[in-house]
Amino acid sequence: MPAPVLDTPRLRLRGHEMSDMEPFWAFFQSDRARFVGRPKNRTHLWYGFASEVGSWDLCGHGGWRVEDRAGTLLGQVAITQPPHFPELELGWMLLDGAEGHGYAQEAATAALNWAWENLGVDSLVSYIDPANARSVALATRLGATPDRAAHLPLGETADETVVYRHFPDQDGGPEAYA
Repeated sequence: MPAPVLDTPRLRLRGHEMSDMEPFWAFFQSDRARFVGRPKNRTHLWYGFASEVGSWDLCGHGGWRVEDRAGTLLGQVAITQPPHFPELELGWMLLDGAEGHGYAQEAATAALNWAWENLGVDSLVSYIDPANARSVALATRLGATPDRAAHLPLGETADETVVYRHFPDQDGGPEAYA
């Protein structure tokens, strides 16, 4: 299945296109990527990028290109579970210049609502470097709370990763309005 298109008041979430590769490469070369796994080279970037796209067909979830109404690429939001992740994760990243406008929260909320309506899951997690204050703040604004009992991604430690757990009733999902 291709990535579904999700529209919010200011954004569109849709499947990636090849032209997203160069801005992603630039992101991963910048200091903005210090809290996420950086690809070692363009081949590794391709592997990660292709997995975000291919996950839709293989798993029924994956990565979305986040763009504004003019079609400008702002970043990515994804719901994925690569083999080293013990649970389905909600992740996000914004390109340089896109931060500080509420885009990540708007896109992540749309992705969460899609997950609650389509995936039949009770919760999602976000794996966050504890030094990444902006992502911790966003997870908190989304209603997620630290889950110290959750399993970490393979090879990661509690010093490197905090698990934030999202539930539908805390994230403004359908149950919040029942």
